[in-house]
Amino acid sequence: MADRESTVINTDVKQKDLSEALVIAVTTRAIFSLEEEHKLYLEKGKEEYTRHQQANQDKPLPPGTAFAFIQAVQHVNKKILERNPAEKDLFDILVLSNNSPESGVRIINSAKHYGLEISKFCFVSNEDSTQYLKSQGVKLFLSADRTDVCNALQRGVSAALVFQQEVQAPSTPLRVVFDGDAVLFSNETDQIFQEQGLEEAVQYEQVMENVPMGEGPLKAFAMHLGKMRKKFSQEKSPIRTYLVTARSGRDMGIRAIKTLREWGLEIDEAFFMDGAPKGPILAQIQPHIFFDDGLHNIQGARNVGVPSAWVPSCC
Repeated sequence: MADRESTVINTDVKQKDLSEALVIAVTTRAIFSLEEEHKLYLEKGKEEYTRHQQANQDKPLPPGTAFAFIQAVQHVNKKILERNPAEKDLFDILVLSNNSPESGVRIINSAKHYGLEISKFCFVSNEDSTQYLKSQGVKLFLSADRTDVCNALQRGVSAALVFQQEVQAPSTPLRVVFDGDAVLFSNETDQIFQEQGLEEAVQYEQVMENVPMGEGPLKAFAMHLGKMRKKFSQEKSPIRTYLVTARSGRDMGIRAIKTLREWGLEIDEAFFMDGAPKGPILAQIQPHIFFDDGLHNIQGARNVGVPSAWVPSCC
């Protein structure tokens, strides 16, 4: 991914076939809580930050927002391999960091402390580290830095901005919630709603009912996730997926369902909220991660303790 000396291969983890795996890249600040260390870096500079990390290299970092998601992903791998030990269609996790390898020892030690199956630790000093995502076959990139996320989206990689919050790890199975417009689907209808109002958006949907919507920034990730989910019966699947959208089921739900059917993307449950707050239903689902393009929905999810990732449409 980067120069050889800045990539640490985790020899304790079997390396995956990148041509078949669902590769997820997470930054250190997405998977671990590094807010104090990041503040130190901003206020006192790289050298002081490096000294701090080296002095504390054997002290595990607290879990971050994406931590429980990565743990649940590992559980899916375990279930897939129990079913077929030769299976290559697995999750592959790599950590992307702007640390130097010297200051990154704490990151590696923390991952080992928690038993996280990270295949690679990539220490990249480039200003735009997302240039390496495509070559590694990354299907989802999670970062706490908006510029990183926008760069990844512009490169055609599914990406989302993780907000730091305390997360109580929910139980398995892996539960992933997607918003519809501007996340799974394109933002075509949302643009009409913003520019012309709800009535015009509803009329547009009725006219276009039998025309599948364009793909949104997280479609590629959702499709691969759906392919893995099909390896199991619905009752025994270690993966559950949800659509929670502001659309109304009566006026604007039909096209969404027909689009998913056209794509061959099976969703376990779909909730058409008709503009109602999403927080209460998310609190019931207790997902490992919730993807939405609306900051008000992200805040509502965070208010009920749901790990949230914003998919910006204004990069």
